[in-house]
Amino acid sequence: MKSAVEKLNPTEAKITVEIPYADLKPFVAQTYKQLADQIQIPGFRKGKVPSKLIDQRVGFDFVIENALNEGLNDFYQQALAENELTPLSQPQVEVLAKPESDNREADTKVEISVAIRPEIELPDYKGLKVEVEAREASAEDEQKALDELRARFGTLKSVDRPAAEGDHVTLDLQALVDGEEVDAANDLSYEVGSGTMLEGMDEAVTGLSADEDATFETKLAGGEHSGSDATVKVKVTAVKERELPEADDEFAQLASEFDTIDELKEDLKKQAGESAVVEQGIEARDKVLDKLVELIEVPVPEKVIEDQLAQHFDSEQAQASAEPDHDTEEHRAEVRANAETAFRNEIILDAVAEAEEVGVEQSELIDYIVNMSQQYGMDPNQFAQMLDGSGQAGMMVGEVRRRKALAKVLEYATVTDSTGTEVDLSAFVGSDDEDDAAAATEEAETVETDAK
Repeated sequence: MKSAVEKLNPTEAKITVEIPYADLKPFVAQTYKQLADQIQIPGFRKGKVPSKLIDQRVGFDFVIENALNEGLNDFYQQALAENELTPLSQPQVEVLAKPESDNREADTKVEISVAIRPEIELPDYKGLKVEVEAREASAEDEQKALDELRARFGTLKSVDRPAAEGDHVTLDLQALVDGEEVDAANDLSYEVGSGTMLEGMDEAVTGLSADEDATFETKLAGGEHSGSDATVKVKVTAVKERELPEADDEFAQLASEFDTIDELKEDLKKQAGESAVVEQGIEARDKVLDKLVELIEVPVPEKVIEDQLAQHFDSEQAQASAEPDHDTEEHRAEVRANAETAFRNEIILDAVAEAEEVGVEQSELIDYIVNMSQQYGMDPNQFAQMLDGSGQAGMMVGEVRRRKALAKVLEYATVTDSTGTEVDLSAFVGSDDEDDAAAATEEAETVETDAK
C-alpha cells in the first residue's frame, strides 16, 4: 500500500491511498466466505456456494464494496501512521478506482479528506507574569465559616412574623394555565431566597406570614406543561427560622474533632486563609492560560466545530422543544466561541504536556473520576464504567494530563497581587485536587472538544 498526503490547510488533509489488489484480496475472500454462509442455493451446502454463483446473485461490485468497507479502516490507520497525522473528525472517502468485473484484480485508489490536529510551535512559556486580586482571610470570613458550620447543626422553630430571606416556609401551591388547574401540591418546604423553585417564588412569599397567600405569574419548569405561562397561587402555612447552637466548647466537640471553641476557630481561620490562596490560584491559573493562548495562533478546524455544534444542539433537542428560543443565532455564537476556546486550550496544553513529558498516574485518574462523579451525583465505579463504555477513557486521561501541564506553566509563572506583593502559590500548584470540583462543574456546563 502507498499513501501520499496533501495538506489543504493547517487543519485539513487529503490522503491519497493506493491499494494493490494483493492487499485487498484477503478482504475479498472474507466477503465471499460471509456471503456463502448467508446465501442458500439448492445443491450446495451452507458455506460452500462458489464465488461465481455469489457474483450472479449479488454482483461483483457488491462484493468489492463490502470488501472495501471491511478493509478501509485498516488502510486508513496505516496511512495515518505512515504520515504521522492525528485525525480530529470522521473521514470523507471517495473511491477513484477499484476492481471491476472486467478487471477483477485491478488496484484500488481512494482519496480521504479529514480534519487533522494542527502543528504549533510553543513560545517560551516559562516566567509568564500575571497579576491577581489581593486576598486575605478576614475576621468576617472566619465568622462566616463558623456561622455556616453552626447552621448545619441548627434547628428550625416556628415564628409568628413575615417570612424573610433565609427562613424556611411551608407552602401550598396551585398552578393554573388558561384558568385551569394543571398542578397542585401541599406542605412543600422551601428556603426563601434559595431560588430552587419557580421563578418569582421568592418575591411572592417574602413578607407573607402564616395563613397569608399571594399570586404570581411564571413559566412552569417541568412536567407536561413545562414552558407554559402559568398563574401560581401560593399560601404560606408556616414560617420557620433556623436557630443556631451556641458557639461554645460543647458545640466544638459536637461539630469537630476539637475539644474547645478556640481550637475550632483557629482551624477555621487556617481554612479561610487556605481558601484565599485557592481563589488566587484559580485566578492566576486562568490568567496564565489566557496569556499563553495570546502568544500562540492555533488554527481551528471548521469541521470539528460544526460537529460540536451539531452534537450540542442535538443533545439539547428536548430542551429546545420546551424552549422555542433555545436555538438562536446568539446562542449558537456563544456555543461556537466556547468550542473554539476549548479546542485552542487543548491543543496548547497537549503541546506543553509533550514538552514537559507529563504523565498521568492511576491515582490521579481515580481522583479525577471521584470528583467528576460527585458533580453528577453518581457512584464513582458506575461513573467510570459509563465513561469507559462510551469510549471516553482516553478523554479522562487527556484532561488530567492537560491540568497537570497547566499547573506546570503556573509553577513557572511570576504571580503578584494588586498591591505588588509576590504571591506564593506553591501549595496550590502542589495540590492534586486544588480545583477539581470547580473544574468538573465547568466541564459539565461547557462544550468539550476531543482533540486527542
